Amino acid sequence: MDKKTELILNKDGSIFHLNLLPQDISNKIIIVGDPGRVEMIGSMFEEIRVRKENREFKTITGSFDNQEITVISSGIGTDNIDILVNELDALVNIDLETGLPKEDLTSLTFVRIGTSGGLRADIPAGSAVLTETAIGFDGLLHFYEGYDWLLDTSLSDYLTMYIEWPDTLSYPYAINANRDLVDLFKNENFIKGITISAPGFYAPQGRKLRLETFDHEINDKLAEFEFRGRKLCNYEMESSAIYGLSGLLGHKALTICLIIGNRFTGEFVNDYKPLMKDLALKVLKTI
Repeated sequence: MDKKTELILNKDGSIFHLNLLPQDISNKIIIVGDPGRVEMIGSMFEEIRVRKENREFKTITGSFDNQEITVISSGIGTDNIDILVNELDALVNIDLETGLPKEDLTSLTFVRIGTSGGLRADIPAGSAVLTETAIGFDGLLHFYEGYDWLLDTSLSDYLTMYIEWPDTLSYPYAINANRDLVDLFKNENFIKGITISAPGFYAPQGRKLRLETFDHEINDKLAEFEFRGRKLCNYEMESSAIYGLSGLLGHKALTICLIIGNRFTGEFVNDYKPLMKDLALKVLKTI
């Protein structure tokens, strides 16, 4: 990695966007979108040894129940996840002085806690969805090599045929969560299913303000979609990239989202912060 433009470091040796050093993070990492949520989860720690931030990336590393955990905010979207996961991987698996991969690689555990919109009437606002499979409408993974073995191509092929996916958009890709992490939460009352990771909040999720969407009925179609007993549950904007990049780099990943609004019924939870705190506490106790 000879070019200084490939692995960019700050003057203090920290990784460019995250502003972190290798010793700043734990192997167990909770990812949230909102930087304010980092402080909420950090308030439950017994001790905090690292608190850093740069742009939308805010990090706290501390101890919970005698286990070290890092909480970091990603901001919104798979483009931010591309930065986040690659730079976290570089902190543990690349020698930052030489720019070369280490011989002994470290596998990180990522659990994303987010907010989301439910797609079916039987997923009420206030419930939590565990993403067994993420389907990316974003196209990020297509920029990387060697991902075919990660994909559930039968699922994505069936979905694209079902909703008559236009050739002008990136082909959706489906990736399963890490099975070990799914099993960790088997005793929790989470709804399990398929999550759509959209590349935007408005038209990519079927919302219309002043601009029309390419398919006025897409959310109705998604609400009725079923494949081999699996149903689509919700929209969000990060999981496909987390699952895809984690799989390629040898990390474990899982997303659990609080449903704050139901796109089918119109139900919305205005004060969802207490519910988010309860969900975060469950994740902390489990991992």
